[in-house]
Formats: sequence, C-alpha cells, structure tokens
Amino acid sequence: MLTILGFSMVTVFTILIMTKKVSPIVALTITPIVFALIGGFGKDIGDMILEGIQTVASSAALLLFAILFFGILIDAGLFDPLIEKILSIVKGDPVKIAIGSAVLAMLIALDGDGTTTYMITVSAMLPLYKRIGMNPMVMATLAMLSLSIVSGMTPWGGPATRAISVLGLDPSDFFVPLLPTMLGGIACVIFLAFLMGRKERNRIGIVQLEPRHITKDSSQSYMAASLESEQLKRPRLIYLNLFLVISIMVFIVLGTKHPSVLFLIGFVLALTINYPNVKMQKERIAEHSGNAITVVLLVFSAGVFAGILSGTKMVDAIAGSLISVIPSSMGGFFPVIVALTSIPFTFVLSNDAYYFGMVPIFAEAASAYGIEPVEIARASIMGQPVHLMSPLVASTLLLVSMLKMDLGSFQRFAVKWAVITSLVITLLAIITGAITIL
Repeated sequence: MLTILGFSMVTVFTILIMTKKVSPIVALTITPIVFALIGGFGKDIGDMILEGIQTVASSAALLLFAILFFGILIDAGLFDPLIEKILSIVKGDPVKIAIGSAVLAMLIALDGDGTTTYMITVSAMLPLYKRIGMNPMVMATLAMLSLSIVSGMTPWGGPATRAISVLGLDPSDFFVPLLPTMLGGIACVIFLAFLMGRKERNRIGIVQLEPRHITKDSSQSYMAASLESEQLKRPRLIYLNLFLVISIMVFIVLGTKHPSVLFLIGFVLALTINYPNVKMQKERIAEHSGNAITVVLLVFSAGVFAGILSGTKMVDAIAGSLISVIPSSMGGFFPVIVALTSIPFTFVLSNDAYYFGMVPIFAEAASAYGIEPVEIARASIMGQPVHLMSPLVASTLLLVSMLKMDLGSFQRFAVKWAVITSLVITLLAIITGAITIL
C-alpha cells in the first residue's frame, strides 16, 4: 500500500511540475499532504511537516545568505575582470563559450558546494550569453552536469560524503578506483558542451565582441541602468572583496563553521565594506531579497515533501519493494541495478533520504550476494546528473531563479543530457572496475 502510494505521489508531483499545472511551491506542499491524508496519516502530518522544515532550515539559511553575499559582490564588480578574461579567450564563439562554461563550473565545483558553483558561473557567464544571444539553458545544463561529476564523486562532495559516512567506508577506498570514471565523466561533459555549443553556433554564428562592452543598447532605459550599475562598482576594493571570498571558501572547505554562518558573516562584511551608507545597504538588500525569498520558500516546500515522504515510511516501502522484485539470479548485477535505479530514485528523493534511507538497505541486500558495501556506495552516485535536476535540490532552485527560468522548462531541456551523462559514467565505472558484475 505504501509503495503504491509513494510511487503515485511522486508520479503526480512530477506530472504537475513538468506540465506547469501548478507552481513548484504549490506542488511540493499540496501533493504530499493530499497523499498523506489518503494514506490515513492525517493526525501526524503536522509533525512530519515540521520535521521536514527543520531538516532543510540550515540549507535555507545557507542559500539566503549566499545569495545576498554574492549579490553584493556582483554589484561591486568583483567578477568583472573574470568576465573580461573569458571574453578575451572565447571571442564570441558559442562552442568556446559552452566549453568555457563547463570548465569554469568544474573548477569552482572542486569546493563541493553547488551554491557557490552556480553563483559564480552564472555571474561570470550570463552577461556573455545574453550579449550574443545564446540560450542560457545551455549554461545551466553544463553547470549542473559539471557539478554532478566533480562534486558528486569527490569524497568531500555531498553525495559521496553521505555514502561514505553511512556505510563506514574509507574515503580512499571509495575514491581511487572511481578516479578514472570521474575523468571520463569530465571528458563526457566537455564533449556535450562541444555539441551544445556547435548547435548554438549553427543557430547564431560567431559574434564579434569587445571585451569591455558585454551588452550594448542605445535605449535610455539601458543607459540609466548602466549608469546606476557603474555607481555601484567598487574597483578599488576588488582585492579586498576577493580576499573575503577566498577566506569564506577556505573556511567552508576546512569545515570550521557551518556554511550558513560563514555566508552570514561574509554578507555582513561585504555589505559594510562596499556600501557603508545605511540607505545604500537597504537598497542592495531590497534588490536581492526577491530572489532570496523565492528560493527559501522553495527549499521549505521541498522540506515538506521530504518530511512527509520519510515520515509516512513511503521511502522505506519503495526501497523494500525494489529489493523484493530482484531475482536471486540477478544478485551479481546488484551494483549495476543500484547504479541504474539511482537515476530515478535520486531525482524524486533528497540526498539525505536516499543515502541515509535507501543505500544502507541496498548494501545489506548486496552483502547476501558477496558484494562489498564500497561498490554500492560508488554505484549510488551514478544518478547524480539527474538528481541535480530535482526540485528537492536547493542549489537547483537557486540556479533557475538566478536565470529567471521555469523549472519545468529547464528539466525538459536538460533531461536527455543528464540521462546520457549518468549512463556514460555508469558504463565507465563498469569498464574500469569501479563497480563489478559477479
């Protein structure tokens, strides 16, 4: 009963999102409540929702202060030199721009944080995409795929960290055999960037650009906006702002404090340093609060969905049903099965729900076939390219919000590329022996 209810809830939710029948906030909130009522969990819904919201509260705070922090630094012009450098290299060629987007995102993703990756990549590349008329969906998809490979497979990235910790594994045992797969995944993303860029080049051609004039418009409205933007720039503070960003990133990697605390401190310092005038501080906060509030609401709505899915034990029922339908003759293929099923499961579940709820069950079932838990851990991250399209991923909500695009439209554009990437890295993992077939 719970399995049917769980699958039905996920199916209805996905249809509502993909067909744009309701907004993501409404779908994430109403769908699980309705199915919880159908399942007879009415009296416990409040506690489940509260627990789910508490689970995502730190992520919501992280995104709130990260948006404000990077928003202030973007206003101050911190990333302008990076944009100009990229412009001087890519020279208006959509193929080079697409590949540059992927490489930039991969480099930033080394810190394991999706929020940082998207904030910096979009800040650096979006003006260029707008200037030459490239589809921002290309940048969003490449940033997502880059993050899924680099952050998804490194031991300090979120998915791998969860898999390693929940199964009590040694990080080196997990990562070293996976390294060839990761390098192959990087090559795959760069090749996909080439394909997307070539398609855009065929559509718009190669545009001649002047590095210092990313966007040109003769209209008075643009000139007024440009003048206001220039008044916000703080070129004399660029090195101080850069030092602030690097310091925050270092402290995040070292794990000295929770990232939300660090971004809060960073935001306050950035605001005070660049705009000491109280009136300007209020204006800057008001300018970026719209995006921030939208993302925070989506995160809390995702907490409602995850809280009810977990609290009703639907997630456990889904996992148990999956294991029960696998015949014993297929036991030797269990790591491959986990890898393939991680594609849909990680899309409809949060990383916490999947890695802390389902992966231990998979590992226990696999042990009956003589399969080591470390292989299940490696297999479980193969679906990360698809997982990052999920509305349950806070950084994805930030990405679509920054680009002012619809989540369903982004999912429709990115899904084939994400599935291809997941299948490619799964095949590479099998070929290189990171996951085996007994």
